[in-house]
Amino acid sequence: MQVFTNILLIFLIICAVAASLSKNLLNTILIFMSYSLVMSIIWILLESPDLAITEAAVGAGVTSVLFFVTLKKIHAIMKADKKEEKGHEQKNTET
Repeated sequence: MQVFTNILLIFLIICAVAASLSKNLLNTILIFMSYSLVMSIIWILLESPDLAITEAAVGAGVTSVLFFVTLKKIHAIMKADKKEEKGHEQKNTET
C-alpha cells in the first residue's frame, strides 16, 4: 500500500509542475482535473472520506466546469481549434 501511495504522490507532483508549465489553457484544466482526482484518492487512503468527496466534487467537478465555461466565454477554446485547423491545412497542402 505504501508503494501505491508513493506513486500517487509522485504523480501529484508531476501534475502540479505540468499544470504550471503548460502553455495551452485547455490542457492545463485537464491536468488540474487529474490533480484533483489524485488528491481525492490520497484523501481516501488517509481515511478522510469527507475531504475526498469535497475534493472530487469541488476540485474536479465544479471548478473545472467553471474553467471550461470561462474559456468558452472568452473564446479561448475556439482560437486553439482554429490554430490546429490551420496547421492541418498547411500540412495537407504541403503533401
